[in-house]
Amino acid sequence: MNADTPRNIRVNDFVVKFANVNGSGSSSANRLFARSILRMGVPVASRNIFPSNIQGLPTWYEVRVSEAGHIGRRGGVDLMVAMNPQTWDKDVAEIDEGGYLFYDSTKPMPASKFREDITVLGLPLTAICNARYSDPRQRQLFKNIIYVGALAELLGIEMVEVEKLIAEQFKGKDKLIPPNIEALALGRDAVRAEFGKGIDLRIHRADAVGDRIFIEGNDAAGLGCVYGGATVAAWYPITPSTSLAESFGKHAKRHRADPVSGKARYAIVQAEDELASIGMVIGAAWNGARAFTATAGPGISLMQEFIGLAYFAEIPAVIFDVQRGGPSTGMPTRTQQSDLTICAYASHGDTKHVLLLPADPHECFEFAATSFDLADRLQTPIFVMLDLDMGMNEWLCEPLVWEEGRRYDRGKVVTAEELESGREFGRYLDIDGDGITQRTYPGTHPSRGAFFTRGTSKTRYARYSEEGADYVENMQRLLRKFETARSIVPAPVRQNADEPSPIGVIYYGSTTPAMHEAMAMIADEGHPLDMLRLRAFPFHENVSDFIAEHDFVFVVEQNRDGQLRTLLINELNVDPARLVPVLHYDGTPITARFITRAIGEHLAALKVTPLRKQAS
Repeated sequence: MNADTPRNIRVNDFVVKFANVNGSGSSSANRLFARSILRMGVPVASRNIFPSNIQGLPTWYEVRVSEAGHIGRRGGVDLMVAMNPQTWDKDVAEIDEGGYLFYDSTKPMPASKFREDITVLGLPLTAICNARYSDPRQRQLFKNIIYVGALAELLGIEMVEVEKLIAEQFKGKDKLIPPNIEALALGRDAVRAEFGKGIDLRIHRADAVGDRIFIEGNDAAGLGCVYGGATVAAWYPITPSTSLAESFGKHAKRHRADPVSGKARYAIVQAEDELASIGMVIGAAWNGARAFTATAGPGISLMQEFIGLAYFAEIPAVIFDVQRGGPSTGMPTRTQQSDLTICAYASHGDTKHVLLLPADPHECFEFAATSFDLADRLQTPIFVMLDLDMGMNEWLCEPLVWEEGRRYDRGKVVTAEELESGREFGRYLDIDGDGITQRTYPGTHPSRGAFFTRGTSKTRYARYSEEGADYVENMQRLLRKFETARSIVPAPVRQNADEPSPIGVIYYGSTTPAMHEAMAMIADEGHPLDMLRLRAFPFHENVSDFIAEHDFVFVVEQNRDGQLRTLLINELNVDPARLVPVLHYDGTPITARFITRAIGEHLAALKVTPLRKQAS
């Protein structure tokens, strides 16, 4: 950079991306970098993009710095920390014009490997390590801490905050604290000697984080299960859901142990496969426990027959589907929203299931707890649809809150006293027209109530029947129950544009933060759009109203086939031409720039005139 070039300093608003090799120990260093910015009161959003092998393949870690509070991916990179020769060309190409490339300059790179429209910052990290450390493992690990120290100096991150985080990270292993702080200082001093000053991307202390917390969706959901009354978890390890079950175990150990004996008041079973895990959940739930499993798309495929049993026998169950790329093994460490249709209609025959669609870790916690109330009240499986982006990445969100006095809703459970009084009991008898029947816990009464269940057709009193009339009556009642669910699941969130708009957009889940930023960008271009964020299936009645009020509606989702759009068409009898798909499915989290560009191209193709031009 020429010394006479006027500086255009960008404060608390840029994207840093780390390109590393999986298994190099970079993950903890990169998280240290992100958290140090948070400690300075500046919001960040971090996303780990990693391979499905143990080590050796490329991995990336992206940090969005945004004092304005944008926590979705923006798209583009302002500072690339290129530590992986395998992906050098791709990483350099991703840098925005005028951006920065930081790399290990120990080995010379030919001029053809750089770009003239970016600033190159080379620091001999390997040479610094080799001069200070003799142990190969120390050289590898401390190299990561050295580049954190270098970046802190370049960006103006207060070193004391990074040192505090190191002390917290190694609490209980105090002998590791001084060498890590020393490595941090090596990076700082190298930058001072090599460059003398920072760059035009700067971190200034702010107060924009507030009381928000930095947490993974899987961790929040696991805690939500504890607060929701779950006592049984049966699961089989699968990326990206494993940490949800592990989180439940961690939180249950703290909150569900007998205070005197220390004995666990919960059961966690790692089954031999996903089929066994859902079978255990259904068995535990039929016996009155609040039970769940956590899985991903391949697990949902294996669970289909048991899910149908729970639907038809009307047994509560909660299933967390942390979605990833498919089909088959697909991209196990990439994110998608590609399981909507398989979950909505899971199992053979005519089935419809309730789906909850959280948008951030705060809702992961809330919807996890709520799912058990819904499962008990509706006596049916409830799916909570996360994805890898939300589940395995740390998001900045509102604090998790549990209302004092909140009570569990166990639904229509008949007591022994009610049975003894002579009250008519039919396990599949709908007494009030909402499609939901009465149930009893096994052993409630020595001779009355429900003692077993079946997956075959039956009468209102649970007697085996293959009479067509009995089957039709039961199936129609299940539809009434699904209609009842429409009014009790979380309602969608509507946000109207600042001025009347003939165009709307529907979206859900982890698309939310990028969508909000994109809508502001599109509005600046003269196209304000009304927004509707869906939070559950079946769809609330006002979803139909929203679509009817607009000339057409964009449906933004992260899969190839437009699965949400398909559900809207199937369930609401919407003219497909009124729903315009905007689809992102390369396995990386959707970006605000992608949404803005895709919707802009659609508007141009449809020859929609910006509202400002219409007014003039």
